[in-house]
Amino acid sequence: MGKFWLVIIMLILIGIGGGAVYLMFVDIEPPKEHVEKTLPNDKFPQ
Repeated sequence: MGKFWLVIIMLILIGIGGGAVYLMFVDIEPPKEHVEKTLPNDKFPQ
């Protein structure tokens, strides 16, 4: 039973490591949507 849990933990760690490597090397494009927000003047001190 101890070896079973060791295998499960190793698979989880390999999955986390593989995900981290994938995120380090994949080229994710940032969103190109233009955001414009109008702020009221009374929020800023004069």
